[in-house]
Amino acid sequence: MSYELLQQYWWLVVSLLGAILVFLLFVQGGNSLLFSLPETEEQRKMMVNSTGRKWEFTFTTLVTFGGAFFASFPLFYSTSFGGAYWLWVIILFSFVLQAVSYEFQSKAGNLLGKKTYRIFLIINGVVGPVLLGGAVATFFTGSDFLVNKENMTDQLMPVISSWGNHWHGLDALANIWNVVLGLAVFFLARILGLLYFLNNIDDKGLNDRSRKALMVNSVLFLAFFLSFVIRTLLAEGFAVDPTTKLVYMEKYKYFTNFIDMPAVLGVFLAGVVLVLFGIGKSILKPGFTKGIWFAGSGTVLTVLALLLCAGYNNTAYYPSSPDIQSSLTIANSCSSEFTLRTMAYVSVLVPFVIAYIFYAWRSIDKKKIDAREMNEGGHSY
Repeated sequence: MSYELLQQYWWLVVSLLGAILVFLLFVQGGNSLLFSLPETEEQRKMMVNSTGRKWEFTFTTLVTFGGAFFASFPLFYSTSFGGAYWLWVIILFSFVLQAVSYEFQSKAGNLLGKKTYRIFLIINGVVGPVLLGGAVATFFTGSDFLVNKENMTDQLMPVISSWGNHWHGLDALANIWNVVLGLAVFFLARILGLLYFLNNIDDKGLNDRSRKALMVNSVLFLAFFLSFVIRTLLAEGFAVDPTTKLVYMEKYKYFTNFIDMPAVLGVFLAGVVLVLFGIGKSILKPGFTKGIWFAGSGTVLTVLALLLCAGYNNTAYYPSSPDIQSSLTIANSCSSEFTLRTMAYVSVLVPFVIAYIFYAWRSIDKKKIDAREMNEGGHSY
């Protein structure tokens, strides 16, 4: 592989991890429904145990996504995680709340009580998807940072990146389009959570209420998602001159990216169709319980295509609002060729890890959760 191809390869890997993370947010989406969906405490307990057996997958993928970004595109990591740290700290703290809540809500003698820990799960279920979606939206809308690589020679202050305001990432929420994508990810997570409950819980009353909630959340998701996509395709984008490496604004840049990369466009359209099919069939056919696999696969493909569109085809994937030339591209923010090549060898192990996750997932979900299991005792959240 050439250095350029290694850069493209690692953007693909990072984008795939980000896409899988969005799919796994069904855990957060399901938790956000803990007080509104179930009618009884027994149903609520089944929901907690359904998502509780999968939360480690989401948390591990989040950490892996951050680690892969750090290793392959360290300048992005130092700029975003170091500058927009309030945004990322709140996201990570909400996931820590989730882990603590699962482990302690049913412990005898816990001081806060079961309801408090479940409120923590709901906080993570709302905050996690909304802020992650808002963070991803900045790949298209821009962020308030400056990059000066000449500072590397400053022995007193060798800081390359600096944030332009004291909000340190929370300023992303001041942009309405970041909030729109954040809400789209939130409602998508709820949809995936509902589909997972249909697949994983054997309770007619809860399943009927899940299908009703699916219709409402699907309408809201489509409204926010289509608004963001249409706006992005029609807006100016951050293009990079392949010769001079200068960044400039180009009309319909992201629409042009899809046209110039028909394979990416095909992945995007296939993903959207799969999501709509999984939702539609689950609503229209009461006995259908496999919608999570269609909508989940579609989510991975759709998010993957959007992230590839943000970085490929001479595009600045992390634009700078105050100084367009400070924008980060795949080429100017990546690790050395040696690092990327070494990690490429290690990435050969990824399919084996995915295979293990698939095996563990099937083993855990071999039997649907029902009221009898909740009443028999044993390990439960």
